[in-house]
Amino acid sequence: MTKVTGWNLDNSYVRLPESLFTSHNPDPVRSPKLIILNDSLAESLGLNAEALHSEEEAAVFAGNRIPEGAHPLAQAYAGHQFGHFTKLGDGRAVLLGEQITPKGERYDIQLKGPGRTPYSRGGDGRAALGPMLREFIISEAMHGLEIPTTRSLAVVSTGESVIRETVLSGAILTRVAASHLRVGTFQYAANWCTAAELRNLADYAIERHYPDIKDDESKYLTLLKGVIERQTALIAKWQLVGFIHGVMNTDNMTISGETIDYGPCAFMNEYDPKTVFSSIDTQGRYAYGNQPIICGWNLARFAEALLPLLHENQEEAVEIAQNEISGVMELYNQKWLAGMRAKLGLFNEETEDKSLIEDLLNVMKKYRADFTNTFRALTFDKISETDLQGTPEFEKWNEQWQARLGRQEESKAASKQLMQNSNPAVIPRNHRVEEALEAAENGDYSVLEKLLDVLSNPYAHSPEQEEYCKLPAPSNRPYQTFCGT
Repeated sequence: MTKVTGWNLDNSYVRLPESLFTSHNPDPVRSPKLIILNDSLAESLGLNAEALHSEEEAAVFAGNRIPEGAHPLAQAYAGHQFGHFTKLGDGRAVLLGEQITPKGERYDIQLKGPGRTPYSRGGDGRAALGPMLREFIISEAMHGLEIPTTRSLAVVSTGESVIRETVLSGAILTRVAASHLRVGTFQYAANWCTAAELRNLADYAIERHYPDIKDDESKYLTLLKGVIERQTALIAKWQLVGFIHGVMNTDNMTISGETIDYGPCAFMNEYDPKTVFSSIDTQGRYAYGNQPIICGWNLARFAEALLPLLHENQEEAVEIAQNEISGVMELYNQKWLAGMRAKLGLFNEETEDKSLIEDLLNVMKKYRADFTNTFRALTFDKISETDLQGTPEFEKWNEQWQARLGRQEESKAASKQLMQNSNPAVIPRNHRVEEALEAAENGDYSVLEKLLDVLSNPYAHSPEQEEYCKLPAPSNRPYQTFCGT
């Protein structure tokens, strides 16, 4: 069956020190049923999408059958969770192996929700249908938005219930990632493994994600620089579309620079840097406006974990790390400014651009303007459809913006095209996601499938997307997301 389906699994992670993982098989479930399969992703992985729709393959996605070549394991890692350091690990995830694609690329294939592992810490290791479909929607939306992300290959129902605040339908998600190496993986190695094992992990990360630097004389410093580069670029992309991760713990920050863990995430409607959706983020640590700062804080923790590899003298190592971390916010700001310029149709740079951008954001905050629709309205000269129409602050800002556009060589048409390519028509609006999940819970997957189709090309600005640009009806209750369901 492996040849028919196209599974081509390797297991490089098991060649790392055994202290970093535990071999562990998923717990079988009662009656797995395929709910949704990402056919295009399957084909890109070298899998036969048609064959994967079979009942036999549903058993693979549920963990009931282990495909040939797999070596299931749970990874060990640590993490600062809301600032508090603790030992963690895959408490409800099992890595089946790494799929080698026809192009020679390597991707982790992980089951999320396949039962308890040695790292479960009292949890049941299971997952509910709604949250797994939620990750499917948001991760694929992020892919459409051209933001580095883990992907979702399949969701199966288990035929079993999971107990949370209420009784929920059980499900398992198959997640695809460049790898599941995290800042927390290095924190674990730095705290509970030998220096040789930490070096082994770093060499593995370099080979897997930064192979061009493996012969560098200072390759571990170059690794730190590479992770800083990718993570600042990632967070800038989040900010540019109003994405709020919700739980930026160090165990949810990848070495590859992909977005991972879509538990309490959501997209911002009206612009407000203090926006928080997660029910457990009571202090706003991971609010929208704090995400760049937390990125820097997390990268500092990564640098700390690498200290033994940066220099044999600890004081020298600390100085090396501090030099790199001190530039994180400047690097982030460069990437964010470049992205914001593109959203406003600006090709060149002027020193006053930051003030121009911040002035617009301040006006948007004052009038509670929708983040996505404001930039969409600017793109198509439809500001009359926003809350900014007729306000003196916006009129003044618009004059400055038009003057700024007039000072660049590129045509107005070129600016509009740049804006169309930089400002999505649609995002996974929270009310639309909830609508799709509610229908799915009742056995209707058509709403989910339509939403996924609309989100697959968010920069198309097509007539079919118009309906999905509309804001939710006013509510007295703030939207809230939940982690760990």
